[in-house]
Amino acid sequence: MHLIARRLREQGFYAEIVPHSAIRKEELEDPRVKAIVLSGGPPSVHVPGAPRIPDWVLDLGKPVLGICYGFQLLAAMLGGRVETGCGEYGRTIVRVLDPGDPLFRGWGSEEQAWMSHGDCVREPPPGSRLLAVSENGYVAAFRAERQGVPIYGVQFHPEVSHTPKGRLLLANFARLAGAEAWWRPENLVDSIVRELRERIREGRVLVAVSGGVDSTVTAVLLRRAIGDRLLAVLVDHGFFREGEVEETLRMLRKAGVEPLLVDARREFMEAVRGVRDPEEKRRRIGETFARVFKRIVEENPDIRYLAQGTLYPDVIESGAAPGADRIKSHHNVGGLPSWLGLEVVEPLREFYKDEVRRLALALGLPRELAYRHPFPGPGLAVRVIGEVTEEKLEIARRASRIVEEELKKAGLYEKVWQAFAVVGDDRWVGVKGDRREEGHIVIVRVVESEDGMTADWTRLPYDVLDSISRRITSEVPGVTMVAYAVTTKPPATIEPQ
Repeated sequence: MHLIARRLREQGFYAEIVPHSAIRKEELEDPRVKAIVLSGGPPSVHVPGAPRIPDWVLDLGKPVLGICYGFQLLAAMLGGRVETGCGEYGRTIVRVLDPGDPLFRGWGSEEQAWMSHGDCVREPPPGSRLLAVSENGYVAAFRAERQGVPIYGVQFHPEVSHTPKGRLLLANFARLAGAEAWWRPENLVDSIVRELRERIREGRVLVAVSGGVDSTVTAVLLRRAIGDRLLAVLVDHGFFREGEVEETLRMLRKAGVEPLLVDARREFMEAVRGVRDPEEKRRRIGETFARVFKRIVEENPDIRYLAQGTLYPDVIESGAAPGADRIKSHHNVGGLPSWLGLEVVEPLREFYKDEVRRLALALGLPRELAYRHPFPGPGLAVRVIGEVTEEKLEIARRASRIVEEELKKAGLYEKVWQAFAVVGDDRWVGVKGDRREEGHIVIVRVVESEDGMTADWTRLPYDVLDSISRRITSEVPGVTMVAYAVTTKPPATIEPQ
């Protein structure tokens, strides 16, 4: 559902997400609401307790578009026939029967679309018009009407990149509903600042900054909202990339934020020493952050809030959103203990990375900051598989610097989502200086993504891979083998832990 909203927002159509259980008639009757989209999901309409919408939603006189499960739900509500055991998965050819319909404006007679469903619509609702069928003969799209207003359903997922003309279909729907493409993330700066100022009427705010675009944008927004009542803190946990502390201080000061630098390297290292389990590692790092913040709060009793640059993918992966499974805990979502005693402020919680980058540029922050690759809160500690040791930290730090340098040299740094090196305990026998040497294996991970929710491995040119490999084995002591990760997300996450 978030990807659907994001695709609409990318094209300038403002979209909000409302859980089916929280639908309110007076809100949907608002004239500013031009249309309603029902998202996909894993349930079956035949299962008791499956999500439904009130019947009055279809009588509001506003266009409706159902996608996947939303498509099947509309079919069932309007009298169509939905069957189980007729799924389609992956790339599927869709034959458009009525290319003149405004929903399919710009589509050809046959187009590729992405399917992922276990049930299918065998018969569209009575009185509706069949608009498209899949290569397997299943209903792929229909149009019904209530009070002369269209109700559309599509079985495929127009929001994913594997449906090449999916964004066009979503834009067509928004336009036929009379929506205007006015929304831009840049336009939200003033409203975010006003909301922060309204919420934080008294007391100070502690914001943890790391030099990444998320925390920096959070700090700058708060600085504009509450001025000197903001206390920005840069905690040096010892898990930063090479030279990152000094570069972060420079960038933050240039942005008008003077952070308090806390050297907690020894404390963090002791917290994870001997720990191999990644979730336990993240939990301990989260608690150590909280202890550092607690000491600062005790020294500054007027601090009432903790601000963080949490993004929506963090919330999803931590299982903090309704219906989301925990994939891995993020220290700024699921790892903060209740005894910290601060109210959390997360102005970027509903934004995706590309939108935050646009906010950064609108705030006047440098491009090099706006497009800096994402970096996990626990830093290199989660890029060291197994126990965190000083040796493995240094290998991950120096190898990651080489990866970034080579990508920048090749003009590829801003074209990929994330790039880094990982080291674990596996060893590989090598030969250096005609002598046998047993060293570490470094795994290089470079991925392309739009929002961090899914990712594909980057097909780097062989000469770039060769330069990265030769430099790491030559310049980083203790490394005898470099491997390249070629697994997508899913099934693998972007970060190793």
